[in-house]
Amino acid sequence: MVKKIDQIRNIGLIGHSGCGKTSLAEAILFNSKTTSRLGRVDDGNSIMDFEPEEIKRKATLSTAFHPYTWKSRKFNLIDTPGENDFLSDTKICLQAAEGALVVIDAVNSIKVGTEKVWGFSEQYSLPRVIFINKLDRERADFYKVLEEIESTFSIKPTPIYLPIGSENEFSGMVNLIRLKTNLYGNDSSGSFKEGKIPDSMAEIVAKWRENMVENIVEANDDIMEKYLDGQELTPKEIEDTFIEGMESGTVVPVIPGSATLNIGVTQLLDIIDHSLPFPIERGKVKGHKVDSQEEVEFDAVDDAPFSALVFKTLADPFAGKLTLFKVMSGKIDSESTIFNSTKKVKEKLSQLLLIEGKKQTPIKTVSVGDIAAVAKLKETTTGDTICQVNNPIVIKPAEPLPPTISFAIEATEKENEDKVYSSLARLVEEDPTLKIDRDQSTSEIILSGTGQIHLENTKDKLKRKFGVEIKLNTPKVPYRETIKNSREKVIYRHKKQSGGRGQFAEVHFDISPLKKGEGFVFDEALTGMNVPRNFVPAVEKGIIEAMKSGVIAGYPAVDLKIRFFDGKSHEVDSSEMAFKIAASMCFKKAFQEATPVLLEPIMSMEITVPEDVMGDVIGDLNGRRGRVLGMDSDGKYQIIKAEAPMAELLRYSLDLTSMTGGRGSFQMKQSHYEEVPAQLAEKIVAASREEGK
Repeated sequence: MVKKIDQIRNIGLIGHSGCGKTSLAEAILFNSKTTSRLGRVDDGNSIMDFEPEEIKRKATLSTAFHPYTWKSRKFNLIDTPGENDFLSDTKICLQAAEGALVVIDAVNSIKVGTEKVWGFSEQYSLPRVIFINKLDRERADFYKVLEEIESTFSIKPTPIYLPIGSENEFSGMVNLIRLKTNLYGNDSSGSFKEGKIPDSMAEIVAKWRENMVENIVEANDDIMEKYLDGQELTPKEIEDTFIEGMESGTVVPVIPGSATLNIGVTQLLDIIDHSLPFPIERGKVKGHKVDSQEEVEFDAVDDAPFSALVFKTLADPFAGKLTLFKVMSGKIDSESTIFNSTKKVKEKLSQLLLIEGKKQTPIKTVSVGDIAAVAKLKETTTGDTICQVNNPIVIKPAEPLPPTISFAIEATEKENEDKVYSSLARLVEEDPTLKIDRDQSTSEIILSGTGQIHLENTKDKLKRKFGVEIKLNTPKVPYRETIKNSREKVIYRHKKQSGGRGQFAEVHFDISPLKKGEGFVFDEALTGMNVPRNFVPAVEKGIIEAMKSGVIAGYPAVDLKIRFFDGKSHEVDSSEMAFKIAASMCFKKAFQEATPVLLEPIMSMEITVPEDVMGDVIGDLNGRRGRVLGMDSDGKYQIIKAEAPMAELLRYSLDLTSMTGGRGSFQMKQSHYEEVPAQLAEKIVAASREEGK
C-alpha cells in the first residue's frame, strides 16, 4: 500500500461552517510535526484562521493554505470556508485540489453547506474521504450520520474504522481491515496503543467489516469473484482494492474522530496518503489554444511545458497584489518571464513564495502540483492561465457564484469618497464574487456580493486594509418615467425682462409615446423662419437635461418622441439659454398632459429549492407581485423560473435563506421595465417629493 510517485498533493478540506475543518487542519499540522502546538479556533490562535475578521467571527471566511509532510511525502492543505456567503471561494480554490477531505459534524450531521461543497467536489470529480468529527460531544451519533450520508449523497459510505465509545467516553477506534483497536489517552497528543477488539463490539465489527468488504470488492471483478466464492481476502488484497475503489469513486471511506481531542487524525493521514491521487494520476492537463478552441493537453509532470492556473488573489496594502497559482504542468523559477494566455500579455515573476498560513517563505522553484504565490503581477487576476511563452495553453477556470444581494455604499467621511471606489476595486481583485457598479440613474455606488455577512466582512476589511469606512444602505430602485398618450401643439413661452437685455424664446411641441426600449427621438420639423436653426441644438439639449431628472417623481424619462415643429424668437432677446429653458419647461408641460406613468425594473429569476418548500416559495413570490413562468427539476431540487419587480426583491437573499433553511439559492438579472400599479405609483411619487423637499 505504498505510493512511490514523488509529487506533492493538494487536499481540500470542505464541510459546513462549524463542523471543525480548521481544528482538523490544526491537528493535521500538529501530528505531521509541521507545528509544535495544537492551535484552537475558539482561542483565536489557529494558524489557518488568522485574518482579524475570522478571529472575530470564529469562522473561516477565506481559504488558507499550509504544506505538511507525512511519511516523507508532501501535501498542501487547503482549508476552505463552509459559511454560505463564502462558498464561492471554496468552489474556486478546489480547482487546486487532487482530493477532498469532507468533514461532517457528528452532532449536527449534514447541513446545507455540506451538500453544496459536496456538489463542488462532484463537479471536479474529486475522490473524497469523510471524517466524522466531534464524536466526543454530547448527542454525537456516528451511525446516524452514516445513514444520512447514504440518503443525502446517494452513495454507499465505507467506514474503515468504527468508534469505540461515544460522547464523553469516545476513546479510540477499531481498524476494520486489520481488526485491531487504536486506544487514545486524554492528552490530545495523538498517540495511541494497539489492542484487541472488545467482546462487546464483536457483533457490530463483524457486520460493518462485511459491509466494508462488500463495498470495496465492487472495484475489482477478480477480487469480487474470489469474495463471492467464499474465499478469505487478505488485508493486502482489501487495501489494494480499496485504493482502486477510491480512484474510481466507487469507494468513499469514512473515519471517526475528534479534531480537538486529536483522535483519528493519524489514521486519517494514512488514508489520505494511501488513497488520494497524485496530480499525474488525475490525467492530462487540458485546455485550448490562445486564439481558438482547439484542444491542447500537457502531462502533469515536471518536464512538460509550464502551465499554471491562478485561483486566488490577495490584496495587501503594503506588499500590493499577491497572486496564488497552482502549477498544472512543468515547473517554474523565480525571476522568470511567463505568458498570461488569458490576457495575451507577458509578465515578469518576482520572488516566488510558499504560503504557510499567514507566513510567506521565499522559494526558488515551484514544481508540478504545487501551490505558490508571487507579488505585484500587473495584469494577472483570478481565473487567468500563466504558461510558457512558446508553448501557450488556456485552462478553463471555475465560474464564481453569482452575487445575490446588493447595497448602496457611501463613505462615512466625505473626503474619502474617491478612495472608496479605488480601495473597493482592490478588494474586487481579491474576491471575484464582489461586484461594484455605479448606477447612473440613481448616482449610487452599488456593491454586490453573495450575502449580508459577505458584504459586512468586506466593509470590515476595507476599514482594516485601507482605512476607509463605509455605510451599507438599501439601494434605490432605478424607476423610470414615461407617457401613455400623445399630446399635440403644446406651447411654452419663456420671457424675462428685468432691465437691460431680456430673455425670450417660444417653442411648440408634439409629444408621443414610443415602444418599450426605444429611448428618445427628437424630430426637428421646423418649416418657416420663426426659429433660427442655430437654436435647435439648445432645444434638444434642454429636453434631454429635463428628461434626466424626470417630471413626476424625479426619475429619468424614457421611450418618447418630441416633434419640434414651430416657435417664436426675438432678434435681440433670444439666445441659446432662453431656448434651452423654454424647451425644458415645454417638455415638462407636455409630459404632464400626456398621461405620465412610472415604470419599474422587472427581474428574471431562477430559484433552486428543495421540493418540500416549493409551495412556500411560490406563495411568497405571489405576495411579491411575482409571476411563475415555468418549472424544472434537478435531482432533489426544483428550479422555479419567475419574474418579479426589483422593489420586492431587495432583501430576497435573506428571506429565501429563512424560508428554505439555507437550502435555496437563486440567480437573477434585470429583464425589462413594466408600469407600476397606480396605488403603488402614488406612494413612490409622494415619497420622492417628500425626499426632495
